[in-house]
Amino acid sequence: MEDVEKQFSNSFGGTIFKGGYWKPGNCQARVKMALIIPFRDRYEQLSIFVHHIHPVLNRQNLEYRIFVIEEAGDTRFNRAMLFNIGFKEALKFDHFECFIFHDVDLIPENDRNEYSCPSSPRHMSVAVDKFNYILPYTNIFGGVGAFTRQHFELVNGFSNKFWGWGGEDDDLFKRINAKGLKLTRPSMQLGRYTMIRMFHKSAQPDEQRFEKLRDSSQRMNHDGLNSLKYTVESITEHLLYTLVTVNLEEAFKTNLR
Repeated sequence: MEDVEKQFSNSFGGTIFKGGYWKPGNCQARVKMALIIPFRDRYEQLSIFVHHIHPVLNRQNLEYRIFVIEEAGDTRFNRAMLFNIGFKEALKFDHFECFIFHDVDLIPENDRNEYSCPSSPRHMSVAVDKFNYILPYTNIFGGVGAFTRQHFELVNGFSNKFWGWGGEDDDLFKRINAKGLKLTRPSMQLGRYTMIRMFHKSAQPDEQRFEKLRDSSQRMNHDGLNSLKYTVESITEHLLYTLVTVNLEEAFKTNLR
């Protein structure tokens, strides 16, 4: 990863500041944005992702910082909780107005797919090559999503209850509907993404995900940003991103009770 950072810093035309922070030098940024990535072990994908995403964000004249939220230990991966933690930790750095929640294995194909936050939550990755560039199902909110701070706090973030693969995005979709927010999407031409394919051990599914989805709206006011339990083990400002390593063991043990 250090080699990628050095190569990138030598070839990139702009100046990226420590922690993956950048802002336009010759004009006012259109928005101040935090890009949040949930992460564990996928360093090859992360290297490819940050190399591609910085030029895209620069060309859009955004002020932004990239946060990689790494789950330490051997608890089941909780993607949604890592997004919530990223939101909380990012606000300790700056007063971000816009938050992009982004899987590490998705690369935007079209620069005109704006990495900003419109007046309602936005599902950005509507056409992924893995799914033959079609929307798998109507209620999907997976991959890449954009929220203003106000709207993310209104829905109380993601649920923290989904340990393992699946369910958390559908739960978020229900939260958006329950609060009367309108979900928006770019066109299928703009919202195109390539998935970075690497061999990894398959994620363990959350066997109770369908049961949890049944009471999404009833649970949302006390399950999310206001119920986070985590410990920050370290914060490291690399050149291309800020790495926040967290331990979720306390939350995982509570979930088993």
